[in-house]
This record gives sequence, C-alpha cells and structure tokens, in this order.
Amino acid sequence: MTVRSWLPGRLIATLCALALPIASATAQPQPAGRVLVLTTGGTIASRASGPMTDGPALVRAIPELARVASVEVEEISRIASSQMTPRDWLRMARQVNARFAADQALRGIVVTHGTDTMEETAYFLTLTVRDARPVVMVGSMRGSDEVSADGPANLLNGVRVAMSAEAKGQGVLVVLNEDIGDARDVWKTDNRRASTFRSPERGFLGAADPDSIVFFRRALRAHTTASEFDVRTVDALPAVEIISDYAGFDSTIMQAAVARRPGGIVLASFAGGRLSAGARASVRLAAAAGIPVVVASRVPGGRIVGTPLGDLPAVLARDLPPHKARVLLMLALTKGRERAMLQSVFDRY
Repeated sequence: MTVRSWLPGRLIATLCALALPIASATAQPQPAGRVLVLTTGGTIASRASGPMTDGPALVRAIPELARVASVEVEEISRIASSQMTPRDWLRMARQVNARFAADQALRGIVVTHGTDTMEETAYFLTLTVRDARPVVMVGSMRGSDEVSADGPANLLNGVRVAMSAEAKGQGVLVVLNEDIGDARDVWKTDNRRASTFRSPERGFLGAADPDSIVFFRRALRAHTTASEFDVRTVDALPAVEIISDYAGFDSTIMQAAVARRPGGIVLASFAGGRLSAGARASVRLAAAAGIPVVVASRVPGGRIVGTPLGDLPAVLARDLPPHKARVLLMLALTKGRERAMLQSVFDRY
C-alpha cells in the first residue's frame, strides 16, 4: 500500500501546498555571470595514486563553484609546468584572446597551472591578452589527494576574483593562499609551502577573504589593453638564453651561446647590475655578433639604477628578474633589435 492510497485527498493537497513555498525558499539563486576555466595540468591536477585529473573532473570536484559563477571548462594540456614552452604560451594567449573576442558576456577566465613556471606564463599573458576582463592564474603546492590539498580553495578563490568587478583592468592576476598578486611582481619563493608566492617589493594587490574580494592597490605598469604586443599572428617567439654571472666567470659560456645565434641573451648579474670582468667582456662579445644583451639582477629586491654598465652596449632590466626579463625580451624582439628601443620597452613594462 502506498502512502497516497490511504491519505485523504484533501490532506495530500494541503501537504503539497505547504511544500511549495518551502521548496521556493530553499532554492539556490543562479550565479550572476559566467567564467571559463582553462586547465593545463600541474600539481593542482596531480595525484600520487594515479595520473593527473582531467580539466572537467577538476572542476566537478568543487561543487561550491556553482554558487559563485556559471563555470565552463576547457582542457588545454595536462602537463607539469616545468614542461611549459613558449609555444604553449602562444597557444594559451590565442585561446584567451579568442574566447574573449567571441563572448562579450564572459566575466573572466581562470587558468589552472603548475607553480614552477606560473609566474612566467602569467607575465607573458599580462603582456599579450588584449582584453581588460580578468585573467586569473591559480595552482597549488599540494596534490589533490594529499592531506589539506590547497588546490580546491585556490580554484574557488580564483573564480571569485574573476567575478569581481574590481579585478577588471588589473592585468593578469595570480591567486594562491588567499592572496591576489600582480603577474609582474609575484615570485615563487618556497619549494613546498602553500604561501610560496610573494610580492616582496610592492606587496600583493589584494586578498580573497572568505566574505569578499578586496583590492588594496592597482597594477599601474603597462599591461593587456595598454600593451603593444600582439601575438595573435605570431607563430614562434625569438629564442632568448639566460646566462648567470658568478665569481671567476669567463667568456667561454657566452661564446657557446653566441654560436647558437639566439635572438637575445639575458645576463643575470650581481646586485645593482654589476658584472665580473669576464661577464663585461661577454657583453661586448655578444654585441659584436649583433645579439642584444639585457642585464638583470639576480638579487630579488631593488631596481638597477644609474649607469652601472658604463659604456657597455647592453639594456638594463631595471627590477625584472632574469626569467621575466627573458619573457619581455622575447616579445620586444618581435618589434626590433635596436638598443634604445629595447631599453624603452624595459623602462615602460
């Protein structure tokens, strides 16, 4: 015997009528906008017990996302970020630009990425995305099957930041451990801690607090819509090498680099742009071969100021670390090789 067979019809109708407002009161409001999540792999998708989680499964594992935004997901790759290449950057930039151009209602894009090269990818995107809407990079320091995995919270916060009106026009953002960093300024500073990303010189842009997204300052260096770099038709970036100065440096390694005929070379100097005698000779060697050299300090803090190079024919990276100076030089070389032009690029970005 079913419940319906012995309950009086009027009682059934009354119970149904009472249930309707209860259902309406508990219905969840629909999110106010759409966010695209592009997945690339990395620790956030990694598991000690098996292969990486695919993009759609990564998003499905966080049901709380549905309360923040209507989330779409596309998988670009499934690799460790140590395996990222400039060709991957170009493909990612084209994908982001194409999706923004095709969908004016899209609120923002979140990119999941490993932390090893996240700051390089983020800096490349902040120079090549042609839209003011937020692009947010997220990742994790712990695999998805570790105790206290940080990936789900970082992805949730990344989507929240992408939905924030104040994130628009801030360039590409890096969101981990509830901190919101400027792609230009963040550094990975620890091999293991969840608080690995820091912005030691200027501090974070804001915070993904539990109750709100808060910004303390804006990213004022040229980026995204103010950037001159358009890679939508670029098939490959110029090769740029990084060479580090050290006590007793000689020109042998520079000779090998010059023989490869790269588009440019970044020389990681001592503090303030100071160079050993061997490194100074190497700058002249590369310049004689027509290869631009950018000098970037290996010290995390402070700008290269004044004229520490004297009459050496090199460009100063100012406060960009060597790996980010390489990214900017690769893009600048798509515009030309003249030293004054290259220096103006480094002074602006």
